[in-house]
Amino acid sequence: MNLSQYIKNPEEIIHMRRAGQAAASVLDYITPFVQKGVSTNELNQRCHQYITETLKAIPAPLNYRGFPKSICTSVNHVVCHGIPDDKVLKDGDILNIDVTVILDGYHGDTSRMFLIGNVKPHAKRLCDIARECLYVGIDMVKPGQSLYDIGVAIEQYAKKNHYSSVKDFCGHGIGKVFHEPGFQVLHYDAPEQKALILEPGLTFTIEPMINIGKCDIKILKDGWTVITKDKTLSAQWEHTLLVTESGVEILTQK
Repeated sequence: MNLSQYIKNPEEIIHMRRAGQAAASVLDYITPFVQKGVSTNELNQRCHQYITETLKAIPAPLNYRGFPKSICTSVNHVVCHGIPDDKVLKDGDILNIDVTVILDGYHGDTSRMFLIGNVKPHAKRLCDIARECLYVGIDMVKPGQSLYDIGVAIEQYAKKNHYSSVKDFCGHGIGKVFHEPGFQVLHYDAPEQKALILEPGLTFTIEPMINIGKCDIKILKDGWTVITKDKTLSAQWEHTLLVTESGVEILTQK
């Protein structure tokens, strides 16, 4: 398959930059409120208000395929798509907040790990390595690069640190559409990605989910919340990227 159909023109890239910066600003805004004793529902409400009132944007997850909240909050062994609720954050928790905004019709998508209070060294290390896995992938993005090589590099880095890379969820092409159909970015050794070659003007996410234990996952009865099957900790970081003529631009980095 050829990725050329997903290339953005200069005007679309301007919109993608704005959407990316808006998404990044949500994570910066919410950071001071992420602390012990605060519920993920409160974080959701604050983000919703900031996105809709301050940014004059739309929280993309809300009602997306029936998702009930404006952000995803994934705590400890939740891999992704955690639904904010009234349960409060505890000392030692690790939390991923995943934000996607729609600004002027274009999507910006990013996520970040937060450490609550006194986090144990093994949990902090997981969060650090997961972030490094993201940047291992980002550093390889340039015209002519295969998505396959990026996935292999991410998985090898995770394995080298005795972690696993989740195979059931992936990065994706993004623009006017939240998840561009047929444009998946896999974070592991997937030979079918060898033919997917990057070109200037492509916009997509890299968002590796890294587990302390095995890569196997389970989806809860709510149809959204993804947990590690062995209940070990999981961590994820995400950026929206633009392939430039010479390399990569991180659209969701302030």
